[in-house]
Order: sequence, then structure tokens, then C-alpha cells
Amino acid sequence: MGKSRFRTLGIVLGIAIGASIGTAVEQIAIGVAVGVVCGFILGFIVDNRRS
Repeated sequence: MGKSRFRTLGIVLGIAIGASIGTAVEQIAIGVAVGVVCGFILGFIVDNRRS
């Protein structure tokens, strides 16, 4: 449950970053890429802290 929340937040942040960089297609691509990476990293950190 936590991972999906972080992944969504990462994708939103990625799209926001992408919006200042390129065209609509690039924004979506950057947003998804950044979101998956951020979501994975944050999820990994949170899971390690819990255990």
C-alpha cells in the first residue's frame, strides 16, 4: 500500500519536473520514469525502516 502511494507521488513530481523541460510526450515519459525510480527508492527505504 505504501509503495503505490510513493510511486504516485513520484510520478506527479516527475510530470511536474518534465513540464518545465519538454513537450507533452516528453513530460509523460519523464514523469513515468522518474515516478517509477522515486517510488522504487522510497518504497525500498520505507520497507527497510519498518523491518
